[in-house]
Amino acid sequence: MTVTYDYTGRTVLVTGGTKGIGAGVAAAFAAAGAHVVVCARTSPPGPPPPGSAPPGSAQAGSAQAGSVQAGSVPGGSASPGLASDIRFVQADVRDPEDVERLVRGLDRLDVVVNNAGGSPYAPLADTSPRLHARVVELNLLAPLLVARQAYPLLREVGGAIVMIGSASGTRPSPGTSAYGAAKAGLHHLARCLAAEWAPEVRVNTVVVGLASTENAASHYGLDQAAVDATVPAGRMATPADVAAACLWLAAPGYVTGAEVHVHGGGEVPAWSRLAGHPPQDP
Repeated sequence: MTVTYDYTGRTVLVTGGTKGIGAGVAAAFAAAGAHVVVCARTSPPGPPPPGSAPPGSAQAGSAQAGSVQAGSVPGGSASPGLASDIRFVQADVRDPEDVERLVRGLDRLDVVVNNAGGSPYAPLADTSPRLHARVVELNLLAPLLVARQAYPLLREVGGAIVMIGSASGTRPSPGTSAYGAAKAGLHHLARCLAAEWAPEVRVNTVVVGLASTENAASHYGLDQAAVDATVPAGRMATPADVAAACLWLAAPGYVTGAEVHVHGGGEVPAWSRLAGHPPQDP
């Protein structure tokens, strides 16, 4: 069965949408006909995309009307980049004034994908408290700020919020404890908002496992085949895999307060091999 999405006439905001998973998600919504706005603290590499907004502006751009089939969305490469019809707005989503300016510039808003996030490797005892506070700000407080600011516009159209969560928020995350704790909080925040804002606005979470992006080597090492072998599905998730889940969750429907795990079955536990099970082929 083929599922087709058509977001023609709808406006989608993707935070942290200039690279990696965010860029893949933005490209997928644009291919489905949406007017897509992405934001980040810094401009995308290379020349500004056509139609990009300067730091003081946040108006929505235009996109070619169309549809995209589930499972064949763009953004499967490690660095899909920005499509020419996606509008960029420079904004730091940790800053309430930046968030207010960003959303104030939109006449309509149907979908928010709270994707901005991340963390360096930072053992708790060896790094500054301020670093961990900033990690929590980016991964938990920033999505809260964006959701709160976007709520009135989303309520007008019966819109949706998709939080980009992480498997680090569902299991121990040594070396990125603040990040894991923040993502666990984000998952809970989404469930709370889903109940608080129903039925006007739906809020769901995509819980991403090991992911293949341009930063994968710095996170998991250079031997991608070895990392792929730890995933039951035989490979890490791509931006296209995450985008497919976002397209479904953002479409009008009944589902809210849900968590969709995009992790290829999770991570093969160490005890599996200790018990004598053979390693999986990637």
